[in-house]
Amino acid sequence: MSETVSAPVTEAGSPAAPDSPQTAVASRRTLLCGAAAVLAAGGTVAVAGCSSSSSGSGTGSTGTAQGGATAAGPVDLGAAADVPVGGGKVYRDQKIVVTQPTAGQYKAFSARCTHAGCIVDQVKDKQIDCPCHGSRFSITDGAVEGGPAPTPLPEYKVVVADGKVQVTPV
Repeated sequence: MSETVSAPVTEAGSPAAPDSPQTAVASRRTLLCGAAAVLAAGGTVAVAGCSSSSSGSGTGSTGTAQGGATAAGPVDLGAAADVPVGGGKVYRDQKIVVTQPTAGQYKAFSARCTHAGCIVDQVKDKQIDCPCHGSRFSITDGAVEGGPAPTPLPEYKVVVADGKVQVTPV
């Protein structure tokens, strides 16, 4: 599929000025067609966001849903022993944060802050912290405890089987 884009022309037939609305329409069309071609070819379009150098580890599957966990099935994150009681662990690659508010009680949430989409970077003092604008969330239910985030972190179903944490979108 190819498309030829010619210089915009005014109704009178003369070339449009570089800052005219006709030029902007052609630019948007070119951008959207290019993005569609990338997506059709199997690529992804990345949106710049905030990040931190902190990262989690673990194995996960591909095809992540909007919040982080896969739509196809559970994500295996690794040993449950890696999630401290009264704290949690951020699995940055999977965009999931798992907490253990009390011994044996595991909770899982999207690690994507509901304010600006940044990935939370740590669990400290019984709160999940976002480094971008200071939002803080409860390790128990993902509720907003401070900062500009408008809504709680989306919760996922978490299962601990054979000492391993598995998370599935709710």
